[in-house]
Order: sequence, then structure tokens, then C-alpha cells
Amino acid sequence: MDEDVKGRIIFNIDVMLAKRKMSLTELSEKMGITMANMSILKTGKAKAIKVSTLAKLCDILDCQPADILEYQKDE
Repeated sequence: MDEDVKGRIIFNIDVMLAKRKMSLTELSEKMGITMANMSILKTGKAKAIKVSTLAKLCDILDCQPADILEYQKDE
């Protein structure tokens, strides 16, 4: 199935962290997620994200899912 995907999802967590003047460590603590897993999310290396995790990110960062996730088509 993945071979049919013509793009990728970009996680803009670092952008929202900067806008909220929050560190990745602080977000990790508030999320209850290890720094290692938070880094995987932030760098876009995560293969999946639970809707509840996305909702919690939006709650903590006071934003919408579209503020965090972006679709980028392959060239």
C-alpha cells in the first residue's frame, strides 16, 4: 500500500513550539511521552499517530491539526 503514496506528511511541531515559546522537553512532559518518542514525532519519522495523541498535542499547543500536519507531494 505504501508504494502508492505520492507524498508525505510533515510534522510542524517545532514551528508550533516556537510560536508557543515551549521546549520539546516541556511538551514531552505535558504529553507524558518520552523525549525519544517526541523526537520521532517531531522529525516525522513516526509511521502512525493515534488520534488521541494528535488531540492532546492540539490541546497542549492550543492549535488545530492543520497547524501541526502538512501534506507534501513528491516531486
